[in-house]
Amino acid sequence: MSRRLSLPAGSQVTVMVSPTRGKAESPGGDAVVKRGAGGIGITSPAPRHSLGGAGSPATATVQLSPVRRSGGGSRYASRDTGVVDDNAEFVHYTVHIPPTPERAVAASADSIDAPRASAAAAAEEEEVRGAQRSYYISGTIFTGGLNQATRGHVLNTSTAGGAAAAVAASANMSCKMRGCDMPAFLASGGAGGGPCECGFMICRECYVDCVNGTGNCPGCKEPFSTGSDTDDTDAEDDDDDEAVSSSEERDQLPLTSMAKRFSLVHSMKFPPSGNGGCAGTATGGKPAEFDHARWLFETKGTYGYGNALWPKDGHAGAGATGFSGFEEPPNFGSRCRRPLTRKTSVSQAILSPYRLLIAIRLVALGFFLTWRIRHPNPEAVWLWAMSVTCEVWFAFSWLLDSLPKLCPIHRAVDLDVLAERFELPTARNPKGRSDLPGIDVFVSTADPEKEPPLVTANTILSILAADYPVEKLACYLSDDGGALLTFEALAETASFARTWVPFCRKHGVEPRSPEAYFGQKRDFLKNKVRVDFVRERRKVKREYDEFKVRVNSLPEAIRRRSDAYNAGEELRARRRQQEEAMAAGTLPAALPEAAATVKATWMSDGSHWPGTWLAAAPDHSRGDHAGIIQAMLAPPTSEPVLGGEPAESGGLIDTTGVDIRLPMLVYVSREKRPGYDHNKKAGAMNALVRTSAIMSNGPFILNLDCDHYVHNSSALREGMCFMLDRGGDRVCYVQFPQRFEGIDPNDRYANHNLVFFDVAMRAMDGLQGPMYVGTGCVFRRTALYGFSPPRATEHHGWLGRKKIKLFLRRKPTMGKKTDRETDNDKEMMLPPIEDDGFNQLDDIESSALLPRRFGSSATFVASIPVAEYQGRLLQDTPGAHHGRPAGALAVPREPLDAATVAEAISVISCFYEEKTEWGRRIGWIYGSVTEDVVTGYRMHNRGWRSVYCVTRRDAFRGTAPINLTDRLHQVLRWATGSVEIFFSRNNALFASPRMKLLQRVAYFNVGMYPFTSVFLLVYCVLPAVSLFSGKFIVQSLNVTFLAFLLIITVTLCLLAVLEIKWSGITLHEWWRNEQFWVIGGTSAHPAAVLQGLLKVIAGVDISFTLTSKPGSGDDNEEDAFAELYEVRWSFLMVPPVTIMMVNAVAVAVASARTLYSEFPQWSKLLGGAFFSFWVLCHLYPFAKGLLGRRGRVPTIVFVWSGLICMTVSLLWVYINPPAGGRERIGGGGFSFP
Repeated sequence: MSRRLSLPAGSQVTVMVSPTRGKAESPGGDAVVKRGAGGIGITSPAPRHSLGGAGSPATATVQLSPVRRSGGGSRYASRDTGVVDDNAEFVHYTVHIPPTPERAVAASADSIDAPRASAAAAAEEEEVRGAQRSYYISGTIFTGGLNQATRGHVLNTSTAGGAAAAVAASANMSCKMRGCDMPAFLASGGAGGGPCECGFMICRECYVDCVNGTGNCPGCKEPFSTGSDTDDTDAEDDDDDEAVSSSEERDQLPLTSMAKRFSLVHSMKFPPSGNGGCAGTATGGKPAEFDHARWLFETKGTYGYGNALWPKDGHAGAGATGFSGFEEPPNFGSRCRRPLTRKTSVSQAILSPYRLLIAIRLVALGFFLTWRIRHPNPEAVWLWAMSVTCEVWFAFSWLLDSLPKLCPIHRAVDLDVLAERFELPTARNPKGRSDLPGIDVFVSTADPEKEPPLVTANTILSILAADYPVEKLACYLSDDGGALLTFEALAETASFARTWVPFCRKHGVEPRSPEAYFGQKRDFLKNKVRVDFVRERRKVKREYDEFKVRVNSLPEAIRRRSDAYNAGEELRARRRQQEEAMAAGTLPAALPEAAATVKATWMSDGSHWPGTWLAAAPDHSRGDHAGIIQAMLAPPTSEPVLGGEPAESGGLIDTTGVDIRLPMLVYVSREKRPGYDHNKKAGAMNALVRTSAIMSNGPFILNLDCDHYVHNSSALREGMCFMLDRGGDRVCYVQFPQRFEGIDPNDRYANHNLVFFDVAMRAMDGLQGPMYVGTGCVFRRTALYGFSPPRATEHHGWLGRKKIKLFLRRKPTMGKKTDRETDNDKEMMLPPIEDDGFNQLDDIESSALLPRRFGSSATFVASIPVAEYQGRLLQDTPGAHHGRPAGALAVPREPLDAATVAEAISVISCFYEEKTEWGRRIGWIYGSVTEDVVTGYRMHNRGWRSVYCVTRRDAFRGTAPINLTDRLHQVLRWATGSVEIFFSRNNALFASPRMKLLQRVAYFNVGMYPFTSVFLLVYCVLPAVSLFSGKFIVQSLNVTFLAFLLIITVTLCLLAVLEIKWSGITLHEWWRNEQFWVIGGTSAHPAAVLQGLLKVIAGVDISFTLTSKPGSGDDNEEDAFAELYEVRWSFLMVPPVTIMMVNAVAVAVASARTLYSEFPQWSKLLGGAFFSFWVLCHLYPFAKGLLGRRGRVPTIVFVWSGLICMTVSLLWVYINPPAGGRERIGGGGFSFP
């Protein structure tokens, strides 16, 4: 039922956190929040074992006491020692948080002493107390860590007495009939809203008029439900109403449109009842028989099955005057069997020739290599040997790349079926609440300088506005840098979300990132029919511009504020020193210089920021700070909260009839201390996994980079279709393709990477699933916990043809022949480890070992079976052996309390993962730069499957580095991670039998492709060597060699055309990918191989800098791609520059020598020049990037080019001097000393 809610405002409170013992202890170690005088009492039913420390039965106690101050304002209260026990050690900490939608401006102190109106306000007081609970959580920042107590830094709140009137006043409990402003009355004693279930507010007089008139509710246009009259005699009939059976109650309701259309109404004969008794029973209390004649008269219908004819126009609905045609009876059971997803293979007209061409090219490569080996070049054996070696490796690399592409598929979803199955009223879910599972969204950032806060803010806003049930969505921002700038920018984002999210829901705008929406170059009035859209869009655009100004000015504001506070601290320190000197009788001139005070970073209320300071200091540096958790937006209520007019709600736009709730938003900065390995992004993601498990525990997790915003608001629903459909319990994650914005139109450096995302990933989807690529992925939480799937298949024998099915529980065979065990298809059980209803957790260990694996937090361990149960399929899903009943997730979520957040602080401490399996088997895997690929490989290795979800409208969009140097460093990081994978136990050669053969080939190719660069470097230099020496890789360009070369080239081009056909990419994108393969293979990949070997052999650690994210787009198109033309020299550019210069010089030397030779050998010149031209064409984007803007070539390019040309020329003259010059140079050819 819809209801209105406004958060209270009021006086200030002080939170004091202290460890208490003895009588203060609660049974089981529960964390209790005690109620002070006029304070708020919050208790947590779940045990919090980690609050009292290891081996200590102490519990955390938070005492709240009101602090009165003159005037209002959103400020934090100072410490109040009047109510503190002398024996307890209380920790006082003050901090200021910018206002957010969940934290309204505090009311005046006079409202605190307002007397209670009457005892009938107890229900309203309880509602206000619930609002205060969420208000307290969203207004408190929690910190803690190693050798530190967990502290709660609380914002001003209000008492229950003063806020009750504010809630009642803001609820607008007046009649909504046009022209009437009488106070509305509440049904059921005022507990549920208006007399109708839709929550429409109406006064008593208008209600009587509606009942006597049409009998329909003015809000939902449906008849008022029986028994909703407010006469005093209704209470006398309650006992009689309870005696009516559910079927009889259903019979008394008016016929709905669906009931009239189908034969689903249970019409009964009711005898007249003069005593006002129950009309639903006949004489003797037994229901009468079904009255077919009455049903035919009421519905104007015919009988269903068995009729000779079936009407075509709506199946004889009410109001039908005749039949317009006849058809076969509809299949009423089709709705239950409609799948959420469907899988379609690529057309055989494309796929069959594609497979045939792969086979033809493979055979041609075999014959060609055989011919090359049998026909060496005696004139240049060394040149022949190097070329043959490189060609054999290229053939092997091509085979590894082509085999996984044999089975590409396409997938599609049906969102209408998802809504019908999980969001329509049922017998178990009569209110029609969403039965979809919860999703926790992770956004990671580490440096606000390289990742602008405005970019992160747009990502957060797009998540909050996503088309998913508000109460089922939670967003967590991981700030691995612990910067105050990110914290305050997130608070500003939460405030702006109060306007942006209702605007998106009201008008259905796409995309829901404000920067992308207001910056798109198209007609924004398309498909918009509301008359107030233009006016409200203009208002929101103006508000967003002001929001950008506030966010962009935060760095300067924080710096000025900190300088002012630090200057005041220095003055106070100097004054204190002078006072002490005067008290000691020392002359002021003889005072020593005051010691330099620490340059702290200050929050707006005059307290220190617990995270990283602008000037590094002990306990406040980038690698040494406390853990911080702040719920910017508290968990929403389970019922919709509708907005109103701007004058009533205080908002910017009219939100009448729009749900104004916001998903929970949490700021998390894990604790960092010197001496601990924090494992970079993987460690930050694992900290979010534990924090979210305690605070929201969504069974599914979506992780996004800070620059990847939600471009399709329905993307989360499409991902859930694969998780909740038949066979979805075996899906560990759903990977979305990465799409990028801000790339130059020519895509010079192949930043879109469409060959990988639209060709390779689609092909892997036809095997066991695509690999995890780091962002835009929906995970199953239990898969991240390292558990095995409910069933898996092992592949044995030649090419994996012998399959063994593995089950956690043996499926009954029912004596069928198809279920009997055979030699090629066996069934085995994986032993479960749990004895309760939440089994299917692991196949190795028992539940007693869970704390050793997951850590010491009992609350976290208790959340594991809950997440597993909520992520199950429905019981009526085909193939679901252990599903959950429908409507099980429609219950409201438990409120978030202070003890829960304090427990979340303990699981992000720097020492929590010690002696656990986090990073080795659980969560994101440590030990590799590319932790994403390793994490997905481990899941596939346990038997899980993954799905590749390509949506019609891009699901997510991000940014990519368009600068050449940044792009090369990004590729270097990926290639180094692949080398690490190759030399680790994550190599696909050691994969388990649960992984398919072609899936192993695909993962093996991930670790192998950087080594191709070694042979590519040699092969790119061979044409120049051939031109310099006058020799070629073959003795002569005969017909056989040219025929093989032609077949291999033509088949490669045809394969490219067919790949373009079934993947949807363009020829330009395919060619850009080929060019950058050579650029990366001659620059970043060799460096990655070298770094990987140094790490494996010498143990040299590898560190990488964070890739810079571009800020908000500029309106000036000329400067939009300014970074594209910047030349930032890097030693990664030396090999490609050398290859280009050597080949260019070689072509010039060979051409001049052939022209002036007495016996010119044109075949060798053409052969070497052709391959040199092939190399230069592939390196053309690299050469163009070195030229900069408008041909302004940097000086360093000329220096390196001249140096390389001179070195190569002198070296070649020394190795192969001209005729007659050997004696002058040294008497002979080149020889090693």
